[in-house]
Amino acid sequence: MSTIPDGGTSYPRTARTTPTRYKDRATWEREAIHAVLDATYLCHLGFVVDGAPVVLPTIHARVGDRLYVHGSTGSRPLRGARGEQGMPVCITVTLVDALVLTKSAFNHSVNFRSVVAHGTAHQVTDPEELTVALDALVDQCVPGRSAEVRPANAKELAATAVIRLDLDEVSAKTRADLAEDEPEDLDLPYWAGVVPVTGGYGTPVPDVSTTVPLPANLRALTAGPADATAEPATGPAADRTA
Repeated sequence: MSTIPDGGTSYPRTARTTPTRYKDRATWEREAIHAVLDATYLCHLGFVVDGAPVVLPTIHARVGDRLYVHGSTGSRPLRGARGEQGMPVCITVTLVDALVLTKSAFNHSVNFRSVVAHGTAHQVTDPEELTVALDALVDQCVPGRSAEVRPANAKELAATAVIRLDLDEVSAKTRADLAEDEPEDLDLPYWAGVVPVTGGYGTPVPDVSTTVPLPANLRALTAGPADATAEPATGPAADRTA
């Protein structure tokens, strides 16, 4: 279980969660860390196999102070996370907010938000917790989706696995700055500034077997800022503990 007291506003600082460069960009605040984790479903899972590092892209979802990561029962990280000893891992999540272009190649940068979490991951074996985790993973991609579809059957559950990492050792790091040129470069005739990076979804294309209209949660997910008129989605991810 997580060692973070209920209602605590920050995670503890450790040597592994304290950056060696730009320490002023780091935070251990729960709210900031949760916001980054909840803003996307893509993460990278790092672990060691036979003395060599391995990093795999996968999807994640947060429920309270636990991070759940999706996998297959035959995958290396899931095999390593079995048993009481678990498996040491590092999970990273990164959001790119802008390209920062300067008048010198050296000073180019990126505005970003990121989270790095360390700890020992364990495979989820309790049926009730596994249901919560799988619903959260589905809803992390499309809020409310788990309540709209057939749940996994016994065969599908046997082929699917989830690992759990308690958020005990975790921090976030953010850069949200303007272009920073050297004084002697300011008069150079080159464009400098910030190029925002935005993400979005295209128009949904229904499968030939689809006979129902686009649900409200998908309308909300794929709508532009001016026409996001669908009702708020509900489901495990929407209701999860902050």
